[in-house]
Amino acid sequence: MHLRNVEIFCEVVSLRSFSKAAEVHHVSQSSASQAVHQLEKRLETLLIDRSKRPFELTAAGRIYYEGCRDLLEGFRQIEDQVRQAKDQVAGRVRVAAIYSVGLLQMDAYVKQFEERYPDTELQLEYLHPEGVYDRVLQDSADIGLVSFPKDGGEIGCIPWWEQEIVLVVPPSHRLAGKTWTPIDELNGEKFVSFTRELTIRRQIDRWLKQAKVSVHVVHEFDNIENIKRAVEIGAGIGLLPGPTVRREIDSGSLWAVQLALDNYPPDKPLWKRPLGIVHKRHRTLSTAASKFVELLHEEPDSLPGTSQSPSNAHSSGTSSRRQTVS
Repeated sequence: MHLRNVEIFCEVVSLRSFSKAAEVHHVSQSSASQAVHQLEKRLETLLIDRSKRPFELTAAGRIYYEGCRDLLEGFRQIEDQVRQAKDQVAGRVRVAAIYSVGLLQMDAYVKQFEERYPDTELQLEYLHPEGVYDRVLQDSADIGLVSFPKDGGEIGCIPWWEQEIVLVVPPSHRLAGKTWTPIDELNGEKFVSFTRELTIRRQIDRWLKQAKVSVHVVHEFDNIENIKRAVEIGAGIGLLPGPTVRREIDSGSLWAVQLALDNYPPDKPLWKRPLGIVHKRHRTLSTAASKFVELLHEEPDSLPGTSQSPSNAHSSGTSSRRQTVS
């Protein structure tokens, strides 16, 4: 039995895609298909029913997948123990993250990890929240990065960041230039929001309702980048995690304003978005995955390519139309 073929088969099943599995293993799609075919030929039975769309595992395929998944996990643990004995950090780290985790900050973390541990391979995939949990539960990802994380059952959670939610407006908006504003100033404003299936949208809706604030939702997007672009062109205002708009604030294309419940300057964030690192509760992280988790807890200020601490997104104005988030 060729272990490489088994790895590809398990990846095809967990990702439910020959093309994605091929990309992960740096082979062509036809090579991935051939790897599965060779296993089927050796076993003299079909493992995958390709006549159905999407494809399904046969009864034999389900047995084989469950057994091989456990086999591969044991093999990886043995390899990791050998590397630990040599003080070596190597191997693959699979990370699934929500789109709104903060692309700029994640890019800095990934680059720093690759520089520190050149013998590792970090695979980062952006998904919707449920997709992140599915990847972790199916052992297709070592860790997942999510907002408002769940912690229970098969899922364990390591607290990560708490990001202040700030009001984001274009430079031409009446609130641009302010460092803070009472929340009732948002009443009646055109609002660019997240789509309804996202947890952060439901939480923002609850916050606004509790504050007795009514906004007019004009656009809905499933990722922060599109929300920022819509606010930049004046389509409406937005509520976003402070660290995710640092680049736009630095360039002057957006302005971030702290929120207050009343007419007094806030002494702490009004609303915060928690981020967590989720993992399969009874699955031991590899040394490489543990090192990446350690890196994620370092202050982003200390990493090349970013100067924003995600846990403290208070905003302050300057004498020009530029602004910093610190």
